[in-house]
Amino acid sequence: MRLVKEFEVKKARKSAVALVAKDETLVGLFPDADTEIVEKKKDRKTTRSRYRVLGREGEATFHFTFGKDGDVAFSKVCDGRIWKRLDGSLTFEAAGAKKTLVRIAMDGATKALVPEFTIKGPMQDQIDQMAAALRERLEDA
Repeated sequence: MRLVKEFEVKKARKSAVALVAKDETLVGLFPDADTEIVEKKKDRKTTRSRYRVLGREGEATFHFTFGKDGDVAFSKVCDGRIWKRLDGSLTFEAAGAKKTLVRIAMDGATKALVPEFTIKGPMQDQIDQMAAALRERLEDA
């Protein structure tokens, strides 16, 4: 399953890339969860989010790897019942002197007993929330 969301912000690419590297921006990508940075390495940050869905509590860990070009790759630690693999990227493309096209892409595969169509709606909601949160942080900074 692949999901993509794009939006444009009124920020130069260099500024947008710098803002995404900030801890508060990464933590803000998951607005409905209690998220914290739990590890920082040279070009990688790891977040852990605690959330509640359908009356159940859960935890999600993501690794964000920052490329030299400013783009960000991320992957979920798939230790639960739903995901076999979930990877994504944040890419930034200059769209003029003071505009940037931001693209969030996710590509994943569910475990054998979880049909992808059952998770596609909630994942679309999540990518929409991430895009709205990221857009707000980039435009308000």
